Amino acid sequence: MIPRSLKYDHVVFDLDGTLIDSRVDLAAAVNRMLRTLGLPSLTTETVTRYVGEGARKLVERALGADQAHQVDRALPLFWEFYSAHLLDHTRLYPGVAHLLSTLSEWRVTLSVLSNKPVTMSRAILDGLEVLPFFRAVLGGDSLATRKPDPAGVKHLRSLTNTSRDRMLLVGDSMIDVQTARAAGVLFCGVAWGFAPGDLRAEHVEPIINDPVELLALVSVIP
Repeated sequence: MIPRSLKYDHVVFDLDGTLIDSRVDLAAAVNRMLRTLGLPSLTTETVTRYVGEGARKLVERALGADQAHQVDRALPLFWEFYSAHLLDHTRLYPGVAHLLSTLSEWRVTLSVLSNKPVTMSRAILDGLEVLPFFRAVLGGDSLATRKPDPAGVKHLRSLTNTSRDRMLLVGDSMIDVQTARAAGVLFCGVAWGFAPGDLRAEHVEPIINDPVELLALVSVIP
């Protein structure tokens, strides 16, 4: 059913943990890096907790304080493996493809704001056949700053001249919450992501349990 009216004109999505489940591929790349350096592997759950603030921070956390001196050596190792295995196991979360298709049919502008490099972000979205849904894709290297700095949201707003109260940022982590707050736009959390416990601990609302629930937040159904 086509809504009578829309509450938001522009919905901005985080990528990892929001649109895509990339945990296995990220953990595989981190562990290949660690093994190359002669260090013990980490569980997928541990690596997942380290994701969200860009690759360098991920590598720093995976190495730990005792191996901090190896970050500059380790980071290229991580990128070399991960860039070649972006889509080995990475998939859209169930219901995401339908959500994006429906919002596009409603002529809602869709964008992605990630701390993953933009070329990799676009490659993943393209490989999963959803890239055409998005007006813009910004990565962690697209601008001089990255989330939680509000510059990315401000840039996306400027592309469509969207007012703050007509933009919604959807994400799975406190980094996304902080980004929305800094940019003065509304936020919606997802319960299926990498860090739903963090959102609940901070009493973030709303948090949706299924992508289809976002349609009710965006629309006013007659």
